[in-house]
Amino acid sequence: MFLAPSREGRDLLIVGRAASVQFSRPIRFRVIRQLDWITYDGWVWLDGYELDGQGDAVARRSIFVMMAGLRPPPTAAPRSKPTRSAAIPHVSQDRRLGRVPASPQRRAEPGRRTSEHR
Repeated sequence: MFLAPSREGRDLLIVGRAASVQFSRPIRFRVIRQLDWITYDGWVWLDGYELDGQGDAVARRSIFVMMAGLRPPPTAAPRSKPTRSAAIPHVSQDRRLGRVPASPQRRAEPGRRTSEHR
C-alpha cells in the first residue's frame, strides 16, 4: 500500500497515536517519500519533515507508522476579502459632531503655553 502522491508530490499529514504509540502528542509531517523497506502489513516507513505551528520544518525524520492512522490536516476556511465597511475604521461620536478630543501629541498654538513648555 503506497501513499497517493499529491499534485506537489509532497503530502501534509497529522501523525498521532492512531498511527503509532510513539506519537502521544500529534505532529504535522510533510512527506518527502515513502521508503520501500519491508514492514508488517499496513505499516510504512515515511521520510519527511516535522513541522511547527507556522508550517516551518523543525526536524527531518523517518517515521514508522500505520497507514490507517494517518490523517490529513484540517482544512482552513478560505479567507474572504474584507468588505468596505470592515476596512473603514470606527469613527467616534465626538468626531462626527465636529468635536476632536485633545491628545497629548497636539502642539500648542503660538502664544499659548501648555504644561509641556514651562
